[in-house]
Amino acid sequence: MLDYPALATVAAVINEGSFERAAIVLGITPSAVSQRVRGLEERLGGVLIVRGRPCEPTELGRTVTAHFDRVRLLETELGPELVLDRKEQRHLALKVAVNSDSLATWFPEAARQFGLATDIPLDLILDDETHTAERLRSGEVVAAVTAEAGDVQGCRKIPLGSLPYAACASPDFVARFFPHGIDAHGLAKAPCLRFDRRDSLQVRWAKQMLGFELDAPIYSVASTHAFIDLAVAGLAWGMQPLKLAEPCLAAGTLVELVPDTRIAVSLSWIVARLPVASLDRLTKAVRSTANIALD
Repeated sequence: MLDYPALATVAAVINEGSFERAAIVLGITPSAVSQRVRGLEERLGGVLIVRGRPCEPTELGRTVTAHFDRVRLLETELGPELVLDRKEQRHLALKVAVNSDSLATWFPEAARQFGLATDIPLDLILDDETHTAERLRSGEVVAAVTAEAGDVQGCRKIPLGSLPYAACASPDFVARFFPHGIDAHGLAKAPCLRFDRRDSLQVRWAKQMLGFELDAPIYSVASTHAFIDLAVAGLAWGMQPLKLAEPCLAAGTLVELVPDTRIAVSLSWIVARLPVASLDRLTKAVRSTANIALD
């Protein structure tokens, strides 16, 4: 049987980023933290934590802490009188992977509804919507908003709707790079935005609209709000979540490169099949919010 106090210590180091902060959270000395971690590593025959600033888990460390997180979730169903480590239970949070654009648009309302129904906080991990499901497969999270088409073993998948995107730029940017209309020649020279190297929406739009393989100057901007701010400033064009772009389109600070040529990203909610009431409440909040906010 695994040493759960030692597992709790490993999880605290990973969550807090250092042995010293883990010691404060657990109410023990840094020396005791080090001894527990070392003892579990010796028992399992592998390194669990890469010491550094911050400390990072190894693959084995992720596996055992993911197991520990799920055990803690299941313990919540026993009732407070049966939970052995109440101090550790106070630090319990549901780990959820969500993409930045969902977090900037519709997901906060789901989090608010969940927060009103339970006292368990959320630990939101940001990733691209095509990669959030990988966080679930690895056990790092217990639920994810995803655009991935496939299923995840041991989880149920619930379609949520689609988030529409529009290709937008400032009027001045369009006048500079597309004086005669949107064409392949202009797109080859006009700088474009992308969230990160995995963001393919701009490439998809150019291919869909013009059959054109986009190869333009790129600004990588890993922030949904900065993405739209830089477009308004005239730096580059990019695919903007329509819900965020609509006020700018109405005000005229942004225009669509080609009106009404949107890309819809279909989103789903994938959640671990665990008999945990808090997961059911979160799923209910996500579904009800998405039903209103998504197309």
